[in-house]
Amino acid sequence: MQIRKSLLNITRIVCALALAVIGLGAYAHGGVGMEDDMCVINIGFLKAHFTGYQPKAYGAQEFCEDIPEVASSIFVIDYLHDFLKEMQVDFRIIRDVNNFGIFANWDDIAGLEDIEQDTVFYLPPVKRSDGVLTVNYNFQQAGGYIGIVTAVHPEKGKTYHAVFYFQVGGTDYGYLPLFIALLVLAQVLYWFSNRVPVK
Repeated sequence: MQIRKSLLNITRIVCALALAVIGLGAYAHGGVGMEDDMCVINIGFLKAHFTGYQPKAYGAQEFCEDIPEVASSIFVIDYLHDFLKEMQVDFRIIRDVNNFGIFANWDDIAGLEDIEQDTVFYLPPVKRSDGVLTVNYNFQQAGGYIGIVTAVHPEKGKTYHAVFYFQVGGTDYGYLPLFIALLVLAQVLYWFSNRVPVK
């Protein structure tokens, strides 16, 4: 009886871990999230709609997070707050050489010794009165990248950042393999606990 109770407790713990992994998956890719079927990035307290395109390979198909091909790509940042139209906004893409992954944040970026060394693309600060920032970049290498959007308050000089991870060329499965392994372990423990005879 004691063995069965122990196995059931272990099964419950494994299931709880699996649910926690699902929860982490909901925050995948850091600063990019889904709101009303739109990919949204938070630039401080301001929001912008973020979309990626690869017109040569995929036509008008939109990508919210990962970019499927190592090829020419277009990023469109559509301001959802009019106040962003008054700000100088820049956009940078760096290689994720430190493997920050989906948990990348501004503290990680600020701690880099030489951001220029890791930068593959940089659009200097620009004010867009139409509220749309468009960037073209031709990726040369598959792997993990981090997008960084910086906006500067026109009067106070305060700076706001959005930091988000994305994968180029291939799929980043993230926590999916771990989730599957935990589910398999939970099922095995469940079967084993039901086969142990009660004393």
